Amino acid sequence: MDPVRVGICGLGTVGGGTFDVLTRNADEIARRAGRPIVIEQVGTRRDNPDCDTSGVKVTRDIFEVARNPDIDVLVELIGGYDVARELVMTAIEHGKHVVTANKALIAVHGNEIFHAAHKKGVIVAFEAAVAGGIPVIKSLREGLGANRIQWLAGIINGTGNYILTHMRDEGRAFDDVLAEAQALGYAEADPTFDVEGIDAAHKLTILASIAYGVPLQFDRAYTEGIARITADDVEQADNLGYTIKHLGITRRGENGIELRVHPTLIPKERLLANVHGVKNAIAVMGDAVGPTLYYGAGAGAEPTASAVVADLLDVARNIATAHSYRVPYLAFSGVNDEINALPILPMEEIVTAYYLRLLAVDRPGVLARVATILAEQGISIEAIIQKEATEGELVPIILLTHRTREKHMNEAIRQLESLADIAGPVTRIRVESLDEQE
Repeated sequence: MDPVRVGICGLGTVGGGTFDVLTRNADEIARRAGRPIVIEQVGTRRDNPDCDTSGVKVTRDIFEVARNPDIDVLVELIGGYDVARELVMTAIEHGKHVVTANKALIAVHGNEIFHAAHKKGVIVAFEAAVAGGIPVIKSLREGLGANRIQWLAGIINGTGNYILTHMRDEGRAFDDVLAEAQALGYAEADPTFDVEGIDAAHKLTILASIAYGVPLQFDRAYTEGIARITADDVEQADNLGYTIKHLGITRRGENGIELRVHPTLIPKERLLANVHGVKNAIAVMGDAVGPTLYYGAGAGAEPTASAVVADLLDVARNIATAHSYRVPYLAFSGVNDEINALPILPMEEIVTAYYLRLLAVDRPGVLARVATILAEQGISIEAIIQKEATEGELVPIILLTHRTREKHMNEAIRQLESLADIAGPVTRIRVESLDEQE
């Protein structure tokens, strides 16, 4: 059969890994695809010294690749929003199938991209956009197709997981571990996307759309970072039987869909609690299959290239299939029909349990006032730890509450922080059971 001719745009970490995997495993890939997959052209601003591009056309103009009539599939690995969007839309307009590892592009512009691709009858594949080499998108789209997905929770940013792992294991401060992660190349010089949850929210937005058949709605995702987590929080969580993880959580309820990224206490016996370092993992609860877990390398040159090449295999297998017979981009037909889409719930309507840490003046009656404020908001206390007074006679108080609505907790925290006997802001970390027997 005729080969599938590929144009790779971007020859950085993932692009270089994809180039290497495609060339190194060419025979194996051809056997699996039923036809050769060959690199026809590479568009890159600078050469990658680890890639031998001799015999391959190389251009500094990535849009030349998108317009090249000899290319069947454009692989977008340049990252970012605007230029990547223009590149992908140009490729689609010229009848190219597209494979991308760009979670930001799909989360923000995916609805527009899929609409254009549908009109042109081309494939857009994006397995590598979420959790690197872990095939969670294919699992949700196809392997779990019989299930009504009830909830999904994931460690989907390796940088944050690395930081929290070392804070727990070594009792170190956030800033100290972040600096180490940057020195090792796990965190960027500007780590905002990772530690503030934006990267994870991009990925969660994609997973939620596939799980529930709703349009991509990144702008409605709640994000909260881990910079305020202290070594003391990590220690107290451990004492209470929990581990702190930076989770992306989405859950289907009667009134809508939760879409949130934040630090979370989860029971130490949960599978996700035992995912360490830079690894990623996603737990999915389906009504028929029950709990499933997808674990592995969430980033890196060849793990991500593994997913990119898997998408190329799918394109090669389906390139001659009529568009109406292919798996829909977000697993459901008619995803862009907003009339039938469940709304994304505002954070104030989320119901969960809470860990609270506050500093109180060491005098009689303070704890009673704290308990009264919580009770007036209908919040019951599950556990309490009152530590020894520190300098200045301030007493750290740790509370674990039962489940309550976020808006009630917001009001309780507002009242607690207004008390003269409470010093500084109240630290709030949400608590999830992620019961694998649900």
